[in-house]
Amino acid sequence: MPVEILQQHKVHGGTLSYVRHQSEATGTPMRFSVFIPGGVTGTVPYLIWLSGLTCTEDNFTTKAGAYAYAAKAGVAIVAPDTSPRGEGVADDPAYDLGQGAGFYVDAIQAPWSPHFKMESYVVADLIAAAEEAFALDGGRRGIFGHSMGGHGALTLALRHPQLFRSVSAFAPISSPTRCPWGQKALGAYLGPDEAAWAEHDAALLIAAGKARGREILVDQGGGDSFLVEQLKPELLQAAAAEGGAALTLRMQEAYDHSYFFITSFVGDHIAWHAARL
Repeated sequence: MPVEILQQHKVHGGTLSYVRHQSEATGTPMRFSVFIPGGVTGTVPYLIWLSGLTCTEDNFTTKAGAYAYAAKAGVAIVAPDTSPRGEGVADDPAYDLGQGAGFYVDAIQAPWSPHFKMESYVVADLIAAAEEAFALDGGRRGIFGHSMGGHGALTLALRHPQLFRSVSAFAPISSPTRCPWGQKALGAYLGPDEAAWAEHDAALLIAAGKARGREILVDQGGGDSFLVEQLKPELLQAAAAEGGAALTLRMQEAYDHSYFFITSFVGDHIAWHAARL
């Protein structure tokens, strides 16, 4: 699966590349960034970062301040776009549906089903393209993300445990079947069958034992304006108690939903993953 290098930059002793490739899953060109730490030989462990609503591959890349920590830990980071884009790709005027809001599921409803296959994209096409083009160790792969991307990281790790040795999240949408963002997106992409929605709900998957004995790290800002209506970390906590997951939920007083929050704790997450990869 060949890739096109669009840009490269030296950063913290490593190399940051912006990449474009053709995806079979979405039927469109897709973009991602990849940071490879310097001074390493052979393949390196890596993390996939999944971003939130409205984001592209650039938000984490330019705002998170992650690469000094990744360089120190000897860990690479791959950060894809959040949806297919381009002419002929369905969209919606609202920020929380369509382009920039793929929700990391495979849509089965019109007009989304031709291109919105973000679960298949991440777990198949992205991994294949990144590992073919860069010296990444597919046996030491973790995943993390923010908000919609935190939902994606948790659900993809739970649905594909053989692919991801570690998982963490920042302010994830903990239970999309029980919040407006999730109900809107899952209804649009998957249709009215709420049993299908439940297969993409981290809290419900954890409560059902899909993460039994598995370590999960979650940071949540106490000053997050979406905390009560959309994010609901207490549902994750209850699910972990019911389903036997080893959840560490850290409430960070006064932090909001922005990249100021992410950059404050991204070093903790990278070190946490590195110790498990």
